Amino acid sequence: MPANEPAADATPAPPKKKSRLPLILIVAVVLLTAGGGGAYFLLGSAHGKARAPKVELSKTDLYLPLEPPFVVNFQDGDSLRYLQVGITLMSHDPQAIATAKDSDPVIRNALVALLSNQQFAFLSTAAGRQKLQAQALAAVQKVVAQRLHRPGIEALYFTSYVMQ
Repeated sequence: MPANEPAADATPAPPKKKSRLPLILIVAVVLLTAGGGGAYFLLGSAHGKARAPKVELSKTDLYLPLEPPFVVNFQDGDSLRYLQVGITLMSHDPQAIATAKDSDPVIRNALVALLSNQQFAFLSTAAGRQKLQAQALAAVQKVVAQRLHRPGIEALYFTSYVMQ
């Protein structure tokens, strides 16, 4: 046997083991993706159920007159003045109208407080009446939104307006 050749009975070198790391990584990614998708589906469904149901709005305007008209006194210098104003609420949400009807004492209290804190000179102008109307709407919307947990009343109209 020549010196350069290896012996025939020598054991061959063991084959290199293939690394299992890529297989483990692929399995981990698949499991994480499946788990994430399952969690999204379950939590997304639960989150969707927690949302408020869709509100059915009427196609026509719904009105609620606040009867009787409001009559408030306020001071104007040395004289005592009064304001009588008829108010009607408007919405497209029947539940908002029902909530406003049920909350009539609270709404009336808020409006009386607002109306009685006005100045005669301010209420005598068109701009003053418009600003008062906007403030009254905001006061009513606040009361209804606290009970209904969503906006509801869309407009407030002065159906009569008498100052003396």
